[in-house]
Formats: sequence, structure tokens, C-alpha cells
Amino acid sequence: MPESGKSRPTLRTIAELSGLAVPTVSRALNDAPDIGTATKEKVRAIAAQIGYIPNRAGLRLRTGKTNVISIVLCSDHEVTDHTGQLVSSIAHALRDTRYHLIVTPYFPDEDPMQPVRYILETGSADALILNRIEVDDPRVAHLLERKFPFATYGRSKWRDLHPYFDFDNTSFGHLAAETLIGSGRKNIAMLTPPLNQNYAQDMLKGAREVISRSDATFEVVPGITSDVTGEDIKQGIAAFLQNRADIDGIIAPSSTSAIFASVGAERAGRVIGKDLDVFAKEAVPFLKHFREAIKVVKEDVQNAGAFLATAAIQAIESPDKKPRQSLISARLT
Repeated sequence: MPESGKSRPTLRTIAELSGLAVPTVSRALNDAPDIGTATKEKVRAIAAQIGYIPNRAGLRLRTGKTNVISIVLCSDHEVTDHTGQLVSSIAHALRDTRYHLIVTPYFPDEDPMQPVRYILETGSADALILNRIEVDDPRVAHLLERKFPFATYGRSKWRDLHPYFDFDNTSFGHLAAETLIGSGRKNIAMLTPPLNQNYAQDMLKGAREVISRSDATFEVVPGITSDVTGEDIKQGIAAFLQNRADIDGIIAPSSTSAIFASVGAERAGRVIGKDLDVFAKEAVPFLKHFREAIKVVKEDVQNAGAFLATAAIQAIESPDKKPRQSLISARLT
């Protein structure tokens, strides 16, 4: 870092130390394709050594760009590391690019459009990354209308028009139902995400397709979703199972909901893996340490974040290219 009292390092400082021209230094820091890898690494190393920090206000005045990508996240009751894994993997993917990541939060009782409008009105980012995508998501509609770069973790009904990474929740529903039926379960219930979210619809579709070809029964756990508090899930599952002794399989859409659903089932006197199976997905390997009998599918959030970062960059730099899209199928761990 520069010593106290000394002037702030500039592009000219790096140019003098590297023996390169100022425009070359600027292009190297901005990851220009015509600058060689060795030159970029040399310039970045000098910049890091002397504590160079770009003047983003000046950059915005000169180019209209911020070199910032924002991920918009809800501040909710999630207690596992799914969100942390996603943010970390996006940040890692942006590490050697010109772009920096900021997190723009909103609260569960706020309009999800609020942070999107704020970023567009203030010009505080060049692209957005969104999750919790609804089928008819107003954020996606607004960004498409404004032609503002973005990528989504999940798919909207306009999925052909925008970049996305998604876990194939239809295949998750298929696999969950097939596995539970294959384990001898006959009466299966699903703790769903809010039904306005696309991945909830896909999970239900997959499970129902499989169960319709069997002699098993299927229903949605009433009165709660996977987005309510853990205590509400525990109480809701316990009450549901106390009234429904025939239920012998539960599908949960996340590790958090699986944990609280399992505790709720145990409150109702059920033994996981004996008279009730729980099937869930997780971002980090945890559930089998909590209850070994839980049946688990891994959701690869690390690859999701890396893909979304590159998809957002392409949306900024090459808006006329076909949007980058990826759909990953469910597999048992």
C-alpha cells in the first residue's frame, strides 16, 4: 500500500514502473484481448504491489461503464452455505477480469423490483445476476425491455431470450419420486418452494410424471413452503405427519428445508430412513452428516457461479451473441 502522505498511484505510476505506455497499461488492466497474458500479469502485479485503485467515477465519466456486476439477493432465513458458495464462485470467476462484484440485498418484505430499479436508475452496475426466478418474473421482463445486461440462476418463461444457469428441477422431481418409490414408499409429499417460482413448478412436474405411472400417491405439504422459517417448517411438518400416518416419503428442495423437515418428522415420532424417507438436494456435503439416511442430490453451485459470471460478461460485451445458457441434470450422490 502507498505510504501515508504520498500521492495516490495512477496509471502513469504503473507505466513508469513497467516501462509501458499509459494506454497499454490501461488496456492491460481492462483485460483487452490484444494485450498479451504476460503483459497483463506484469501490469496487475505492479498495480497490486503499489496499491493502485481505479478511479471508478472517472471511468464512468469517460466510458459510461462501471466495470461492476451486481448480484441481487434476498436477505432471508437461509442457514446453509448455498448463497455464500454462489457469491464466492462468482467473485472467483471475476478475479482476473476488469469486473468487480457487489452484492445488492433486499429484504423478504420488500418488492424485489426495488434493487433492480435502483441499479438501473443510478447506473451503479453494468450487469445484474438474479436468482429466485419466477415463471412470469417482472425483473426479467423489465431488464429485457430496457435491454440491460443480466443473467439468471433459474429460468423464466422468457428463457430463450436471456442468459441463465439452472439446475434441472424436473429431473430432480423425477429422481426423487423414482428413488422413494424404489425404496418402497407409497405415499409421498413434497415441501415446495413458493409456487410462483419456476423451479417449484418444475419439481412438481417431474415428481407427478413419475408417480402417475405408479401406484403411489402424491401431494404437496399444505400451509407451508420451503421459504418460511425453520421453526415454521418444523411445526408444519410435525402437524402434517401427526395427521397423516400414511405419509412415508418427503421431498425437500434444499438442505435447510430438509434439516427442519427431518426434525419436524422426528417430533411426530418418525424415524428417518426407517418409517419415513427424506429426499433433498444440497449445495455443500452436509446432510448425510446431519442424518445419514437422508437421500441426497448435489446442486453444483460452484459451477453455477462461474457460468453466471461469464454469461453476464458476454451480455455486457457481446449483446448480439446468443445468450449463454446451461441446464444441469440431477444425479444422486
